[in-house]
Amino acid sequence: MMSNFVSSLLDTAIVPGFSRVGFFVRSRLNHWDQVSSYDLANKVVVITGPTSGLGKECVRILAPTGAQLVLIARNKEKCEDVIASVREICTGPDPVCVVAEMGDLHSVGMAAREIATRFPQISALVHNAGALLNSREESPQGLEQTVASHVVGPHLLTTVLMPNLLAAQGRVVTVSSGGMYSAELPMVGHGRTLEMRADNYNGTKQYAIAKRAQVTLNELWAKQELSVQFACMHPGWADTPGVQDSIPRFRQITRPILRTVAEGADTIAWLAAVTVIPGASGSFWSDREVRPTHKLPSTRRKDTRDARENLWQWCNEVIAPFILE
Repeated sequence: MMSNFVSSLLDTAIVPGFSRVGFFVRSRLNHWDQVSSYDLANKVVVITGPTSGLGKECVRILAPTGAQLVLIARNKEKCEDVIASVREICTGPDPVCVVAEMGDLHSVGMAAREIATRFPQISALVHNAGALLNSREESPQGLEQTVASHVVGPHLLTTVLMPNLLAAQGRVVTVSSGGMYSAELPMVGHGRTLEMRADNYNGTKQYAIAKRAQVTLNELWAKQELSVQFACMHPGWADTPGVQDSIPRFRQITRPILRTVAEGADTIAWLAAVTVIPGASGSFWSDREVRPTHKLPSTRRKDTRDARENLWQWCNEVIAPFILE
């Protein structure tokens, strides 16, 4: 099909594919429908990081669908403000706010158990929370904060909510980043982790490593739980508060071609809402199409079975004390 050929050209060129150009061309070639028009009545959708950027826009897109939205945020006041902002367009029950910091495993475990008790069936869990840090910070458990909030915290949340997702034959959607293409999957275990040391810390590199780990875990979960659909995605280059604050130089250079927040959030909401995800579980998506997970031979070579198995084991060992805490 001509649309597939054009989309592949955009993807190969990277810059147009990641920019607003890619969104514009693909959405029109494929005649995308509006996710806000979908019917999600009686379905529960859990979203992390809903108070700004892509997460906040995802809430706005899904509010008219009739879904019960459950918003996990670290700031209750901001979360309540988001709920108030969509109340007029919300056609289902009032969204629910659950307070948790995704990098604090104790906090995530408590929030997950609260949600599991209140909502026996969960149709979609959207992992969106996280940030790119310019200096090294640690979580309350002593983990590097980027790894804690992007990798380990979401893994704990998925693990605790898995019975509820299974009950609904639901799905898990993870918001990754095109930056993961530059990162190799580290070999963890035997004292090695995903975390960069303080003496060689680079926030952009640590972020890319965490995003690579998210893509790998998405594939591993898909093999582990066949009755739940797993999807990871990258939103392209969107003009979010995170981009404005964390990489201002990049924003200054690319601002004319950056996507709007709504364009960046579209595929997140679509993956959470579409009746059947038209691709294999564990796939990596962008602009409603499956994308490759590697663009560089070096990252493909490091993506070994041992590296994958070690990542899975390491994550499970880290979260184990917090599952039934």
